[in-house]
Amino acid sequence: MLDLNAIKKAHSRLKDVVYCTPFSYAPILSAMSGYEVYLKKENLQITGSFKLRGAFNKIAILNDEGKVDGVVAASAGNHAQGVAFSAKYFNISATIVMPESTPLTKVQGVRGYGAEVVLYGANYDEAYAYALELSTQRNLTFVHPFADDEVMAGQGSIALEMLAKESDLDAIVVPVGGGGLISGVSKAIKSINPNIKVIGIASAGAPAMKNSFDMKTPIDSLSVRTIADGIAVRDTSPITLEHILEDVDKLELVCEDEIASAILFLLERQKILVEGAGAVGVAGVIHSKLGLPKGSKIGIVVSGGNIDVTMLSLIIEKGLVKSARKMKLKVVMVDKAGSLMHFTTLLSEVGANIVQIGYDRTSIDLEFGDAIVSVALETKGIEHQEQIRAILKENHFKFTEEF
Repeated sequence: MLDLNAIKKAHSRLKDVVYCTPFSYAPILSAMSGYEVYLKKENLQITGSFKLRGAFNKIAILNDEGKVDGVVAASAGNHAQGVAFSAKYFNISATIVMPESTPLTKVQGVRGYGAEVVLYGANYDEAYAYALELSTQRNLTFVHPFADDEVMAGQGSIALEMLAKESDLDAIVVPVGGGGLISGVSKAIKSINPNIKVIGIASAGAPAMKNSFDMKTPIDSLSVRTIADGIAVRDTSPITLEHILEDVDKLELVCEDEIASAILFLLERQKILVEGAGAVGVAGVIHSKLGLPKGSKIGIVVSGGNIDVTMLSLIIEKGLVKSARKMKLKVVMVDKAGSLMHFTTLLSEVGANIVQIGYDRTSIDLEFGDAIVSVALETKGIEHQEQIRAILKENHFKFTEEF
């Protein structure tokens, strides 16, 4: 049974193993939003995610009861590492089924704890179905990533740590995928202080729990597509939905661009590296999804930091373009000596720094005697980019921009 007593017992089991992550004031985010914002930095957890809490609590109980020789789990990565770490701690075998698209860093993290990794399926739900098959075939105990009272109790320990540090919060903002984290957190919060609002933030690319919350009945999605792979859950769990309907005040969605901008903001302004699922709460604040009175004191669970480096690179690149700090142009010019020098001299005059350049005279889209230059520029904002456009037009260059 998921209740405050179970959450307190879980916290006691975890205290000597799991890191009590910082819950610290975020001055820049507070100034931007008008809220008093504190971040619970579970991205700094031992395995890089809050998922260790629930997995360890579950496996510790199984170990104490002597009911387990080996475990199997399905996960996009964070629950997998939590299960693998916990199994190694108790010296039992672990098999983890992960979607085929799982970032390499998460696969390597799981294998680093000694677990067997099986890559299967296009998403979490397909991996989950196969993990259940392996559970029967190999006689392994299945450790569910969210729809399990003991897992949810472990996740709820986060709320106890937040309230121990800041007891007068007005609201707590929690990422939502399968719903295990927000179920545990909201149960603890509402049991201790029902006046604290609990707000869930999910990805618009994985809206099953939001739709289910609105309609008050489980509604599955046909598919999921989001950079927040840690909350990319297609099907709604009736178990977690029941807790969410009972204890959660509000559930909102953020889109992919909003998640990406939050990742970049946290990296650049807060100096912390966060994955997509871990950034959705901050995205909800930045993009005004909470609907709270200005001045409200809020805690945000930054749930994980296991982001794929390739994805991070893409987010940074797109973020620089959208924030007018990078500009990509394709410029048509006469293919003759001095044309390229004239072009680069103009850029130099307006202080645009070339970071990448390519020259093509063979494209079939070009007229004979023309060339196309692809150039990436470091720029200093919207006004600076307008200067660049103006000087190119004044000198009769034809150009297009890439976004």
